[in-house]
Amino acid sequence: MKLTQLLSKAVVGAIMLIVTQLACAGTITGSAHDFSTSAWSGGRICVACHTPHKADTTISDAPLWNHTNSTAIYTLYSSPTLNATVAQPGGGSKLCLSCHDGTVAVNSFGGVAGTTMISAENKLGTNLKGSHPVGFTYDKALATADGSLHDPTTKTVTIGSGTQTRTGTLNAMLLYGGKMECDSCHDVHNTFTVGAKGTGLVKVDPSGSKICLACHNK
Repeated sequence: MKLTQLLSKAVVGAIMLIVTQLACAGTITGSAHDFSTSAWSGGRICVACHTPHKADTTISDAPLWNHTNSTAIYTLYSSPTLNATVAQPGGGSKLCLSCHDGTVAVNSFGGVAGTTMISAENKLGTNLKGSHPVGFTYDKALATADGSLHDPTTKTVTIGSGTQTRTGTLNAMLLYGGKMECDSCHDVHNTFTVGAKGTGLVKVDPSGSKICLACHNK
């Protein structure tokens, strides 16, 4: 085989590898939350979290909720320099933790108890002292008291990448009910993310600490 043919095949192979490693922002297909390749999903992407019928109507923070929720009480982040009042995770954070705290199987949905636990690399556990705090109100008063946070009512941020972006205040783009939660930084549906698989479905590019500097005035 000629050298040019070998090189061409190598280039094509490299491109295909890159394509398979990326999940374009704007679609859950191919992202870390695409469960269609898992044996327990029946080839379906959404079923672990959502269902069209017989949904859990007690969950107001997610439509048509289908997954068993964790009842864990979490050890919270604390620091002598922390000005925020951190409470138990709420809203979207609690839904994320229904898989990521490792107390409930990822395939516990539809009223059936599953047996497949989340991988060790994606497990946060119930001790959240080593994770960014969630469940606290982030407002102008906190920014003023802290002195190193941007005012979320005036500071703007762009989330997403490519043609799938949105720009607005921190309050509008990142906060939920005025609170910092897991989904402040992560977009579980990969709609407005930086797009690359392996980056944790983050909404803002983590390189150069851009995602940190969106809120932290350093």
